[in-house]
Amino acid sequence: MAPHWGLQLAASYLVGLTTVRFFILFHDQQHGTIFRGSPTATAIFTFFGLATLNPPSAWKRSHDHHHVHNAKNFEQSIGTFPVMTTERFRLASRWERALYGISRHPLTLLAGYVTVFLYSMTIKPLFTKPKRHWDCGVALLLHIVAVVALAIFAPGALVFAFLLPLIIASALGSYLFYSQHNYPGVKLNTPPKWDHVSAAICSSSYTKMGPVLGWFTGNIGYHHVHHLNARIPFYRLPEAMSKISHLGSLRPIYLSVRDIRRCLSLKLWDEKRKRMVTYAAAARYSH
Repeated sequence: MAPHWGLQLAASYLVGLTTVRFFILFHDQQHGTIFRGSPTATAIFTFFGLATLNPPSAWKRSHDHHHVHNAKNFEQSIGTFPVMTTERFRLASRWERALYGISRHPLTLLAGYVTVFLYSMTIKPLFTKPKRHWDCGVALLLHIVAVVALAIFAPGALVFAFLLPLIIASALGSYLFYSQHNYPGVKLNTPPKWDHVSAAICSSSYTKMGPVLGWFTGNIGYHHVHHLNARIPFYRLPEAMSKISHLGSLRPIYLSVRDIRRCLSLKLWDEKRKRMVTYAAAARYSH
């Protein structure tokens, strides 16, 4: 409805951020943290999940699995990004290295609308277990119908009111998913050394944001607190952190160019040095 494409683009960006905000409500509702026992909320968020390529069956299965196994299993790709050790990468085939590199590439995160949500969250579960994830088929069909209908009757709305907001929200969401467990200082432990509290505090990031971006992302930057207790609603995460002094002493990361580059450069887990390293560092240490 805006009279100029520049205003339409700005509105698309705003709708993309608002979609992220609504996703946090969906996320907490799926955890059973908010709107418990509300059939109206269940209907609204089920539709939201289908419309944004987050089919509830696939999302909840992968996300619940992630919370139980956070930072526990290397190369885990259910609900998170896989992590190879330097030794495993050294022994991997070229094909395995290529697939691993693609899965963690910045362009994969930037294209999260296709790579993370359309493929990994919708198409892959549908073809892997169609009976369990039948709602993935509904989401895919709903998406195709919406795209075709808008392309025919309202191509401008297709671009500015549908695709761009989802692309923006998916790219931001994909990076946040990534940086929540792939950041400087992250600690990974395998059983029997693994425990829930250490995984929450030492393997989940604290991303410090300003009030505006903090609102749009529903305090998801307090990810370490969320992993400590997923039943804390998003609007009380800052309060919970302020009541536990140890949580406030953790070093934060920021949505700055510097910290984004640092997070994206970390590729492999060095078991000897107990830290994430770049490909270049892993090659140096191997000699």
